Amino acid sequence: MKFEGNAHRYGRDIDTDVIIPARYLTTTVPEELAKHCLEDLDPAFASKVEPGDILVAEENFGCGSSREHAPISIKAAGVSVVIAKSFARIFYRNAINIGLPIMECAEAVDGIKAGDRVAVDADTGTIANLTTGQVFHAQPFPDFIQEIIAYGGLIPRTKALLSRDRAAS
Repeated sequence: MKFEGNAHRYGRDIDTDVIIPARYLTTTVPEELAKHCLEDLDPAFASKVEPGDILVAEENFGCGSSREHAPISIKAAGVSVVIAKSFARIFYRNAINIGLPIMECAEAVDGIKAGDRVAVDADTGTIANLTTGQVFHAQPFPDFIQEIIAYGGLIPRTKALLSRDRAAS
C-alpha cells in the first residue's frame, strides 16, 4: 500500500473529542462526520484537506473515548494515513478496524512539517519526506493488518472471506 499527500501537522494528546466533537455524534454517516473533522482544533481542516493527504501528530493521538467516529471522520475527510509518535491503543485498533492506516514513527514526525509532501509505503514501513529528501522507517504492517486495510476495514474483510468460504462449499 502506497500513499502520497501533503502533511497536516498537529500536536500531542489530540483526543477523540477534538477529532470529532461530541455534538456531531448524532450521525454515523462518514461524509457528515468528515465535514467536522478536527474543527475545534483547526476550523479550516475539512476545507483544506485533499484526498490522499497525510495527518502527522505528536504523542498519544486519539486518546479519550473509544468511539469509532474519530477514525471514520479522518478517513472520510480524505486522509490516507496518520503518522504519529504514538497512538492511544483503542484508537489504534479502531483505525485498523475501519481500514485507516496509522503508523508510529517518532523520527518521521520530527522530520515532517505542515505542508511537506510525504510518500508512505506501508508494506515496507518507508516514509519519505519528498520536500526535504529525508527517509524514515516505521514498522511495516503485518500481513493480516495489510489485508484488513486493503479490504477497507474488518467488516468488509470478514464479509469477503465469508462469501469466499460459502462459494467454495
